[in-house]
Amino acid sequence: MLGICCRHCCCPHHTYKYSRTAYALSLILLILFTCAAIAGCAMLYDGQGKFHKSTTTTLKFVVSQANYTVDNLRNLSDSLSAAKKVDIAQSFLLPPNVQNEINEIQGKLNSSATDLAIKTTDNAAKIKKVLNRVRLALVVIAAVMLLLAFVGFLLSIFGLEFLVSVLVIIGWILVTGTFILCGVFLLLHNVVSDTCVAMEEWVAHPTEHTALDEVIPCVEPATANESLYRSRQVTFELVNVVNQVITNVSNRNFPPQLTPLYYNQSGPLMPLLCNPFTPDLRDRNCSRGEVTLDNATQVWKKYECQSTTVSGGAEICATVGRVTPSIYGQMTAGVTVSQGLYQYGPFLIQLQDCTFVRDTFTTINQGYCPGLERYSKWVYVGLVMVSLAVMLSLIFWVIYARERRHRVYSKQHQPYPVEDKPAATVPGA
Repeated sequence: MLGICCRHCCCPHHTYKYSRTAYALSLILLILFTCAAIAGCAMLYDGQGKFHKSTTTTLKFVVSQANYTVDNLRNLSDSLSAAKKVDIAQSFLLPPNVQNEINEIQGKLNSSATDLAIKTTDNAAKIKKVLNRVRLALVVIAAVMLLLAFVGFLLSIFGLEFLVSVLVIIGWILVTGTFILCGVFLLLHNVVSDTCVAMEEWVAHPTEHTALDEVIPCVEPATANESLYRSRQVTFELVNVVNQVITNVSNRNFPPQLTPLYYNQSGPLMPLLCNPFTPDLRDRNCSRGEVTLDNATQVWKKYECQSTTVSGGAEICATVGRVTPSIYGQMTAGVTVSQGLYQYGPFLIQLQDCTFVRDTFTTINQGYCPGLERYSKWVYVGLVMVSLAVMLSLIFWVIYARERRHRVYSKQHQPYPVEDKPAATVPGA
């Protein structure tokens, strides 16, 4: 094509053969391919917009799921920390060995949360940077190819052969780059499809280490397992602490000499708190008469007395009741911490067997992958349409410009038709 352009620009032309059919056909095809290029640019622009929106939405979902895990791990760590501070009646608190174990698991939880947050943030930033660059490149390609097709069409129509030849050279360079971009985006389309298939396979075999672990990794099973064990252990111990206060202090009638155990408690006995776990930390059903973690504070409110402060700062009941407001508040704090730890059980089980990540990948595969595959295909088809249409337009720019020149030359050198010649003068008329 470069040689053809040089020949038409530099070499002299001695003969011209004009064909109305070739002229009309070249014009029709030039218009057709220009329209195809415009349609391809429109499809490319629309496809890249929807592809970018789809990928961004998917990325936000993955990041939100990872942040949800990080927040829960940190909240669990805070709940364990709060459990260490539970001190009821200034005498009942968690055993020292349990407090030491809480310190150890807190470090692991915070480390896992930090690692997951850093990895998710870094991966999201890298992916977002690539997506923005791809979007910018596609928008520029669509705009440049649209401008090229339109300008080339106008130059051909007006017969500016030199400018057409220059534009053809530029056009071939751009078309070559666009074809390369077609291959790159075909590869990207295949990567999207393969990733969706890989997610489906990972859901079936979640324990295998794959590249998907870099997208949203599982928490270390050992850490998740230990967290689950410690949360159950602390819940069990906290409930025991509360029940010890009820059994050994609140529900007993001490003589006034035994302060601080005596605070003038009286009235009906308080019900015990239901422990959701057995001593070996298996699930346990509540016994009759026990209150659950959900309604304990409401039930115990009926056993709270109105208190007064006596000499020495001691708080004693001035009305019938089994707990003073301060002891009731401390018991409520213990129940709240226990309930919080107990509610993290299902979440920790999901972390333990990677159910959380498996559910995330299932949602992506079913809800996001169809759009990603569809719109990446749109972009690829748009690139192919633009590349082919502009490539054929380049050829017909030259052909139409040549046919137009032949037509002009033929009109300039065409002899008058017989009927158009002046009539001969008859002698003697």
